[in-house]
Amino acid sequence: MIIHTLRFAFRPETSEADKERVLAAIRRTASVESVSFSAVGQAVLNDPDDGYTHAYYFGIEDLAALERYMHDPVHLAGDPEIIPHFAKLHIGPDVSDDPDPELSAKIAAINDRKLAMYPEWKELMATIPELRFG
Repeated sequence: MIIHTLRFAFRPETSEADKERVLAAIRRTASVESVSFSAVGQAVLNDPDDGYTHAYYFGIEDLAALERYMHDPVHLAGDPEIIPHFAKLHIGPDVSDDPDPELSAKIAAINDRKLAMYPEWKELMATIPELRFG
């Protein structure tokens, strides 16, 4: 099982209605076949000074499921609705019960393939003012 973590904060100009639409789009993405479980909502027990207000955690059974998730049409359609509203995004750290010492590199390779296949996604990710990994 791979547990993927995203913490984020909305841009100041994002209205409350837009925030609700973004969270709904994330929940749609979290409901795709490859996701075993998820939680989307307020970030709790955060350091208030880090500025992250919301989070998305989800479980993926294995690398094959992660590959399906990354290319799922629901996921691909949701990103243009979601990403423009992020002021900051922290991806990871992920957690896994898979003992494979190469797991991190394999996950990175899946992400790299998505970036290569969808240059518009790479451009969209570049619009996030503050983006962190790990």
